[in-house]
Amino acid sequence: MVARSDSHEITRFDPFESRLCQQVRNGLSESLMTSIQKGNTDSSQAVAEQLRQDYADPILETYIDDRITRYQAVIAQIRSANIPVDDTYAIALLLWDQGLFFEVHEWVEAKWLQSSGAEKLVLQALIRAAGTYVHLEAGSPEKAKKIAAKALPPLIQHKALVPGFFNVDLLIASLQPVNPVPPKLGAGKLGEQ
Repeated sequence: MVARSDSHEITRFDPFESRLCQQVRNGLSESLMTSIQKGNTDSSQAVAEQLRQDYADPILETYIDDRITRYQAVIAQIRSANIPVDDTYAIALLLWDQGLFFEVHEWVEAKWLQSSGAEKLVLQALIRAAGTYVHLEAGSPEKAKKIAAKALPPLIQHKALVPGFFNVDLLIASLQPVNPVPPKLGAGKLGEQ
């Protein structure tokens, strides 16, 4: 599966400093994209199990277990609300509200690559907003502030393109200045599409 490239013991989960942590994070995130398309967590569960077997490291196992729990919650919400797997904003919202900011980045990026015009700018801004919280989680507040500053102009200018159930005004407020506590953007309004 993933070759161990770190020669040192992992003392904390840090995908910016540890190649192994990065590979675990990326592998799980990729599996979630497949799980969303299939409507179940079988793909993610299989990747998680393989990672657990390959790396009997408590820090990695804690990360894997946490991610799988959140992935299960997202898939359950998608299924219970009958959200189409091509609904970029609804699924991004569910991922965001589960604190899966790297996964928001991955999910939205796939749609961003296929978009154009103002929609492309808004999607890129959402990717950057998620990146803001990825960097805050990693303990890099200055990087987070720089990314947030790039996300704000298109979010403000084109916020009408974002569906009403996705609280873009709260997102904008949380990025200027950067609120270290990520906002819950859905507030239970997803069913109001």
